[in-house]
Amino acid sequence: MSGKGTERGNLDAILSTAANDRERLDANALGAFSLTLLGVASVVGAGIFVVTGEAAAHYAGPAVLISFVIAGIVAGLVAICYAELASMIPAAGSTYSYAFAAFGSFIGWFIGWDLLLEYLFAASTVAVGWSGYFVDLMDSIGIHIPHDLAAAPFGEDPGIVNLPAVGVMLLTSAALWFGTKESAFANNSMVLLKLSILVLVVAVGVFYVADDNLRPFLPASEGGFGDFGWSGVLRGAGIVFFAYIGFDAVSTAAAESRNPRRTVPIGLIGTVIIASTIYVAVGFVLTGMVNYTKLGVADPISVALQAGGRDLDWLLKLTDVAAVVGLASTVLVTLYGQTRIFMRMSEDGMLPPVFGRVGEKNKTPGFSILLCAIAGGTVAGLVPLSVLGELISIGTLLAFIIVSAGVLRLRYTHPDLERPFRVPALPLVAGTAIVSSLALMATLPGDTWIRLAVWAAIGLTVYFFYARRHSGEKMREVLDRAGTEAAPEKA
Repeated sequence: MSGKGTERGNLDAILSTAANDRERLDANALGAFSLTLLGVASVVGAGIFVVTGEAAAHYAGPAVLISFVIAGIVAGLVAICYAELASMIPAAGSTYSYAFAAFGSFIGWFIGWDLLLEYLFAASTVAVGWSGYFVDLMDSIGIHIPHDLAAAPFGEDPGIVNLPAVGVMLLTSAALWFGTKESAFANNSMVLLKLSILVLVVAVGVFYVADDNLRPFLPASEGGFGDFGWSGVLRGAGIVFFAYIGFDAVSTAAAESRNPRRTVPIGLIGTVIIASTIYVAVGFVLTGMVNYTKLGVADPISVALQAGGRDLDWLLKLTDVAAVVGLASTVLVTLYGQTRIFMRMSEDGMLPPVFGRVGEKNKTPGFSILLCAIAGGTVAGLVPLSVLGELISIGTLLAFIIVSAGVLRLRYTHPDLERPFRVPALPLVAGTAIVSSLALMATLPGDTWIRLAVWAAIGLTVYFFYARRHSGEKMREVLDRAGTEAAPEKA
């Protein structure tokens, strides 16, 4: 079988099973508005409450605004690549499905296994961050949660188990179980509340901005790369880029979207635009309300509002509510993305059929949701935040590279395929996205690469002992049903 025929078989199989997904799921549950808020829920999360202050205090000063613009441009380039693939392959598997279509079953499996690292651990990470804000909020109303019941048994300040983190994982999983429309309504409500409070922080905080705090706008270099100066702005862009991670969750909703070839690209690009606007506005207010050297804390928004005096106590309490509600919506969307990828991989034979089983009443993949609730809850309750964060970063950047390369490959192998959305200046856009992602991966610690290698080794074992054979059988069934003569790829 020729290489081109094999590639056509991969693509035909993905498109055929994607159409089947729309028949089994609630295919019209999400419109462009809900898809955009789904993406915003994932992106405007822990980053805005933590990363802004860290980047300003240690790397860029008030020029962190430029860092956000640079990071937003890079995220936008990747989002545009996602938008083209989503418009031509409206499948629930997101990056996994695109990799399968462009590069075959082996790369498809590898990136699907990598996405497990991204989505499930990301949900657990945000759940741990949510736990901290939730404990503080409870303290403010007189309810004390013991440290031993709100901290993992490992790390610098160990406890017994992080029960609030486990609890939010279970609650959001339950929301997903009840149905896509129901969980979308809950997510939309939480995101609108979060955005309203953040807009209020900007609208009120701008009157407390002092010129002295914004000077010098770009602190002088202290000698080392990344220690202020323009190199600090670039290092800051690398730090805040991780605040944009999560917009790809929009593409996992393709099978449950109205007119996905149009609405999914709108959701992807709209997410990056809204997130960039919010991040720049909040960054301006924070560095204007208090000197940037004081923002290198876990709660920079609180520090800035406290600098405004007791008149802003009411707004300080609202930001705690925004953090708790906003991070819960991030957990919900991240788990949603993981369950749909599990379902898609099961349909392609990569995972056992039970992962793809959809309930007749709720039209949701019940087993996948239950598994994510148990596994994610266990990780959130027992693993420290620092270890989780590094794993997510490297997994996400690898997925971005595969997507950007996939756009280039499919343009070459399938130039005549319908593309309702096309990446402009493709080689430049995709090439920049690939190089930027590789550069950010290079900044990650060596032990993070070791963990990725161990994770990949486990995944390869599963592939060769299960996924390779079952995927080939499933592809043959799908292609025979579709009446094509394409043969499955030889792994």
